[in-house]
Amino acid sequence: MEFEHSDKVKRLQRRLLDFMEDHVESRMAQWQREVHAGTYPVSFMEDLKALAKTEGLWNLFLPNLGDDEPGTGLSNLEYAPLAEIMGRVPWASEVFNCNAPDTGNMELLHIFATPEQRERWLLPLLHGEIRSAFAMTEPDVASADATNIQTRIERQGDEYLVNGRKWFITNASHPDCRLFILMGKTDPDGEDRHRQQSMILVPMDTPGVEVLRNIPCLNHVSPEGHSEVLFRNVRLPATSLLGAEGDGFMMAQARLGPGRVHHCMRAIGMAELCLQLMVARSRERKVFGRHLYQHGSIAEWIARSRIEIEQARLLVLKTAALIDGGGARAARKEISMIKVIAAGLLTNIADRAIQVFGAMGLSPDTPLADLYTAGRALRFVDGPDEVHLQTIARLEARDQQDQLMAVMKYLQPWNGEPQGDKR
Repeated sequence: MEFEHSDKVKRLQRRLLDFMEDHVESRMAQWQREVHAGTYPVSFMEDLKALAKTEGLWNLFLPNLGDDEPGTGLSNLEYAPLAEIMGRVPWASEVFNCNAPDTGNMELLHIFATPEQRERWLLPLLHGEIRSAFAMTEPDVASADATNIQTRIERQGDEYLVNGRKWFITNASHPDCRLFILMGKTDPDGEDRHRQQSMILVPMDTPGVEVLRNIPCLNHVSPEGHSEVLFRNVRLPATSLLGAEGDGFMMAQARLGPGRVHHCMRAIGMAELCLQLMVARSRERKVFGRHLYQHGSIAEWIARSRIEIEQARLLVLKTAALIDGGGARAARKEISMIKVIAAGLLTNIADRAIQVFGAMGLSPDTPLADLYTAGRALRFVDGPDEVHLQTIARLEARDQQDQLMAVMKYLQPWNGEPQGDKR
């Protein structure tokens, strides 16, 4: 694998870093003030989005663009270091139209939408005119296994009838959210449990759609929402189906590969910020006559944090390269590996930084509490750690099967004879 970024990516990194420093990081305090005062979207968001467009820092995430789709057409490997830069400020991705879940939804529409669906939904999303949500997780079942979902999508003549309850649906409380891509079952009794699911496009203003609440995460409320949504007798034209009946599980899997690269690189950007804050604090504070970084435990935290970030970044870049070369299926094990690594990385480093800051680390005076919350949530967003670890173990056992007999020769079973000195 080539570890050096191309000149094109280096130029984009430099431009993006400059934009973040000049226009995003300088507005972090203002963002907090406006959101806490109940203003959302914040007053400057549209101006920043317009500026990002003019500077060519728009839709950086989406590869293989068509002529009518605005963006840069970067590969996953090329986009990954840019996602890390944007991740340093949790709300920054929206400035560049690179925020989840819109990125995954745009990828789904880009691949599977009909011309009419593209015109109505994809192009406004690509231009940043609307926001969207992905409605899969449900409160009554273990949604880490998508075959468990209970929401019903029932064909009735030229319409589909949707009934179900979803929750922790990101973006559902965003004032500009106009579309749900909903996953439910069109064939709940089908023999192939991976062909029971389908996806359907649900406009936000459809009768029967009700956002019940914006659910706090560790008592932290995100203004865009991680919301509970009720779909009660929602009627939609048959043309609202995305792809074909039974393709829902396949489309969900296709969506997750690049999306997890994006999540993980943003998490690495957050972890990098946590480490920088930890070092800055440890250099300005003294205890028992020495700076904090001169004490053994904190010096070890700093060192381990740097090692862990570098390891995680390399694994995510490898995964992005594998997806570019052979699709998400070719990187299935690596996709699960980075998901586990990135979430744990962020929570661990944020926790260390909070400890170095002391009481201030728990307060709104630093972003550390928010970053820790993001990392903790990431441990089950897009599948809990336990499911990914199970997948890794299963794939590792499969991959090692052909080597089993070869490695067994290294074992030296005891033959029952004494093993003492034979001189």
